Amino acid sequence: MRLLIVRHGDPDYENDCLTPTGRNEARLAAEKLANEQIDAFYISPLGRAQETARYTLEKLHRTGETLPWLREFHAPIQHPDTGDFRIPWDWLPGVWTKEPLYFDKDAWSQTDVMRQSGVGEEAARVYAGLDALLAKHGYVREGNFYRAERPNRDTLALFCHFGLECVLLGHLVGCSPMVFWHGFCAAPSSITTVYTEERREGIASFRIHSFGDIGHLYAAGESPSFSGRFCETYSDFSERHD
Repeated sequence: MRLLIVRHGDPDYENDCLTPTGRNEARLAAEKLANEQIDAFYISPLGRAQETARYTLEKLHRTGETLPWLREFHAPIQHPDTGDFRIPWDWLPGVWTKEPLYFDKDAWSQTDVMRQSGVGEEAARVYAGLDALLAKHGYVREGNFYRAERPNRDTLALFCHFGLECVLLGHLVGCSPMVFWHGFCAAPSSITTVYTEERREGIASFRIHSFGDIGHLYAAGESPSFSGRFCETYSDFSERHD
């Protein structure tokens, strides 16, 4: 099995849609995805993901299924470094890296900050949704791996969001999403590819083949959007600091 996890194009968060740049990115992603043999399409209910997926679905004359658990990960926390409420992946590195639990695949959501905001419950909801989808396609979660009840080479496309993507990947490969949230950045319209490996009959694991591929943008001479990143150097105040 192969999963293609597609982040939405450059977002207009206020209106939950794509910017003109984002629409162009989604169109270019659709050109790339049109060359793939995709068996099923699953989409976040949020407008920016729906709009991104529409370019691919219309090009291929296909339909997709909207899944509520594919919406952006939503469990705002009161950040210890700023005191305000915000998404749980915009922490300063000098703060979150002091807590060893954040590197643990099971205990990352058990700190006081995370428990107070129901982060663990939100993650469990996403895990359950992902595992139910994989079971529908023949791979049943069993401990830290998947039982291949109906091994296949199907390709599933999931149109969603950066924060949610990191939670999905953490669950699939056994890693805290805090590491993905802070150590990786999937640019708008990027495509992450994950394959199963069945090295022993009936026992499958997932392995990330490529993360955040934006080759479709470079091929068209387009630079990736900045959304999701912070300033490359502190002295550049044209880019986001905090």
